[in-house]
Amino acid sequence: MKILITGGAGFIGSNVADRYLELGHEVIIVDNLVTGQRENIPKKAKFYQVDICDADEITRIFNKEKPEIVNHHAAQMDVRKSVEDPIYDATVNVLGSLNLLQNCVQNKTGKFIFASTGGAIYGEQDYFPADEKHPLRPLSPYGITKLTTEKYLYFYHLTYGLNYTVLRYANVYGPRQNPHGEAGVVAIFSERILTGRQPIINGDGLQTRDYVYVGDVVKANQLVLNNGDNSIYNIGTGIETNVNELFTNIVRSAGRNVPEKHGEAKPGEQKRSVLDSARIAEELKWKPSVPLAEGIQNTVDFFRNKLSRS
Repeated sequence: MKILITGGAGFIGSNVADRYLELGHEVIIVDNLVTGQRENIPKKAKFYQVDICDADEITRIFNKEKPEIVNHHAAQMDVRKSVEDPIYDATVNVLGSLNLLQNCVQNKTGKFIFASTGGAIYGEQDYFPADEKHPLRPLSPYGITKLTTEKYLYFYHLTYGLNYTVLRYANVYGPRQNPHGEAGVVAIFSERILTGRQPIINGDGLQTRDYVYVGDVVKANQLVLNNGDNSIYNIGTGIETNVNELFTNIVRSAGRNVPEKHGEAKPGEQKRSVLDSARIAEELKWKPSVPLAEGIQNTVDFFRNKLSRS
């Protein structure tokens, strides 16, 4: 199949692109390289350095390539930036997505796979872990825009027959994650520890997240190519890990002796977030296979190798 991946130069999108190419699919990547890295783009993929908000260019690409499937990972994904500039967040995450959806309809694209968010959509949870039926109470513009796009997908399916699958990710980590942003604590801590800089844990470090390895996320993106039409799935491990535990694990994997240092808590940060992935386990036989310790070791090794080459 011919698959267009937005955000394919980014952390998750590039790993998904690698897998699709391994499976023999034709991959077209659209990425503006604002946060994505050119070095992440697979050599066998066709690449367009284009912003998803550029309507004319996106239409030109769709008219030329006629993708059968769109896998949409491009996003403004920084929660704190979304709070500071909700207009920009909505421009990228809502209007950019609509730009893609309109072109899918005009070019009769068969399916739209959407990378959404678990924690940011559910907000402060009523129960743990949260399944897909949990109330949707996003606490940030980022969560609101992801939920808005999910609602648009439902509309486009009802009105135009466009099939879709929504994947609500937990906290994805692994090789190629950006260590220089606000998000991605595993990558941030790994690089800081390896370069001799002190990581700072926000607040008491007891806030929990559900850390799912990128390889397992890639597997979910593979399974929904031909399955899970018009469904929403959580992609997580169902296991809570607090930041202090995460820090200790990364220090151990790096083989360093780094003290635990805490800073001020970030206002509005969720205290607990963990996802129930029973639906996709039952329907598509997906389950996470990489334990946290192994995934962290893989991530630390990736950054160690990258630093040794620089």
